[in-house]
Amino acid sequence: MPAPKLDKFKKYFKPKASIQEIVREPTSGGIVFRHGKDGIEILLIQDAKDRWTIPKGHIEDGEKAVDTARREIGEETGLHQLDMLGWLGKIHFRYRRIDRLVLMTTQIYLVRVRSDGNEIQKEEWMNGIRWFPFSEALDLIEYEDIGKLMLLAMKRIRQEKL
Repeated sequence: MPAPKLDKFKKYFKPKASIQEIVREPTSGGIVFRHGKDGIEILLIQDAKDRWTIPKGHIEDGEKAVDTARREIGEETGLHQLDMLGWLGKIHFRYRRIDRLVLMTTQIYLVRVRSDGNEIQKEEWMNGIRWFPFSEALDLIEYEDIGKLMLLAMKRIRQEKL
């Protein structure tokens, strides 16, 4: 039995463009927490694809990762009274942007808000921004590696009584 001719179907399937370039994007952000009435609360933002995540952004030329985390948290959340309590770790994302493979490395810091945190404000590109009790934030977070760092953050908060 001869193989079926697939030429007539080619117009329905567009091959993906091949990877032409690998781009490295260093980013930085933070697990932002406060002491709420029911315990530790974590600030999450909901991106344009409805994924709950932490505030983070691109490191600019000559900028230190910790300074980027402070700047991005301020820009994305409206929170500026922050204590940068230390580095938690880094996570790696990989995704495709048309004909580019983007390798993103994000430095994550533990950040305590000094105010009550109620001054948060949502940026236009976000679908949401909210404080969540720690366990709920852990359930909502979309990225497993961020979840692992959230557990490390909670351990540090408890051990050091932050």
